[in-house]
Amino acid sequence: MANGVKVIECPRDAMQGIKTFIPTARKVQYIQALLRVGYDTIDFGSFVSPKAIPQMVDTAEVLSQLDLSKTTSKLLAIIANTRGAEDASQHEAITYLGYPFSISENFQMRNTHKTIAQSVETLNEILNIADQRQKEVVVYISMGFGNPYGDPWNVDIVADWTERLSKMGVKILSLSDTVGTSNPENIEYLFSNLIPKYPDIEFGAHLHTTPNTWFEKVDAAYHAGCRRFDGAIQGFGGCPMAKDELTGNMPTEKLLSYFTTKKVNQLNALSFESAYNEATKMFGIYH
Repeated sequence: MANGVKVIECPRDAMQGIKTFIPTARKVQYIQALLRVGYDTIDFGSFVSPKAIPQMVDTAEVLSQLDLSKTTSKLLAIIANTRGAEDASQHEAITYLGYPFSISENFQMRNTHKTIAQSVETLNEILNIADQRQKEVVVYISMGFGNPYGDPWNVDIVADWTERLSKMGVKILSLSDTVGTSNPENIEYLFSNLIPKYPDIEFGAHLHTTPNTWFEKVDAAYHAGCRRFDGAIQGFGGCPMAKDELTGNMPTEKLLSYFTTKKVNQLNALSFESAYNEATKMFGIYH
C-alpha cells in the first residue's frame, strides 16, 4: 500500500478473453514478474466453469508453480458461485475471493446465469464460506456507473445496493465500469457520497476506459476519496461477457503516472518496466 493507495493488477482480466490458450508456463512467468512490482494485490486467476472462461482452466496449476516467498502482494481469484468459493478457499495462498455482482439483471444473467435475487443468496453463502476459511470477499458492483442494456440505473440504485451489501457484511466493494460507460460526474458523486457514509467499507474503482478518457475517470475517483484502483498493463483485456465493443481495462501505467504526480506511487519502477516488457511480449503473441 503506497501512502494509502492500493493498486490491484489484473492479469486475469487481461488474459481471460483471449481465444488462444496461453500456456501455463507463460502465465506463471508473467505473474511472477508482476509479483516483483510491489502491487497490493494481483487478480491472478479464476475458479469458474471452464466452459465459460476456458483460458482460466489452469488457475490452480498456475498457483502451484508461483514462487510467493519474496512478494508482499496478495492474491485474488474471481469466483462466480459457491463451488468456486470452495475450490479457491482450498488454497492457503489466496487471500481474496472476488465476486462479480451486477445491479443489471441482463448482465447478471449473462455473467453468472443467475438473477439478482439468486446472486444475493449466492453471495451470502460465499461470505459464510470465506468466514470459515479465513478469506476476504471483494464484491464488484458491475454496471456500477451506468447501464447500456436498458435496465434501470441511477446513483440511488447504486446507493441502495451499497446499503444492502453493507448489511450483509461486505467489507470491500469495488464499483466497476464494466463497459466503459462511466462519466467523471457519476464517479465523483458516488464515491464522494458513499465513502463517508460507509467508513467500514473499503471502496475501489475497477474502471474500463478508452485511451482518451482515462485521466478524468481516475482523477474524479481519487478526488472523491477512492484509494483502491484496479488496472491492467497496457489496458489489455476486459470482460468477455460484456458487449463486443468493450473498451479496454484501465492501463496500469496511466494509473502510476497519475499517482506519481500525487507523490503516492511507491511501486518498484524497474520491476514494473520488466513486467511491462513481459506483457508486450506475451500479449503480442497471444492477443
